[in-house]
Amino acid sequence: MVRTPLTPEERERGERLGRLLREARGGRSMTEVAAAAGVSAETLRKIETGRAPTPAFFTVAALAGVLGLSMDDLAALCALVAA
Repeated sequence: MVRTPLTPEERERGERLGRLLREARGGRSMTEVAAAAGVSAETLRKIETGRAPTPAFFTVAALAGVLGLSMDDLAALCALVAA
């Protein structure tokens, strides 16, 4: 299966998601947050750094729940177009 290359907008949206999650994590360790969400620390690292710009919905939902983020707010913030 060949994946369609991501558009610049999709990559930018993934980077925004990563920044939002990293900011919400604050002083908590990556390992602690990842374990609480049921994902690997490497998965969280890839999302936070933009190397995984299109993570699975359930991964994002689990991380948002652990970090106390609303999925609606997260989706709205990730969809914002850079000015």
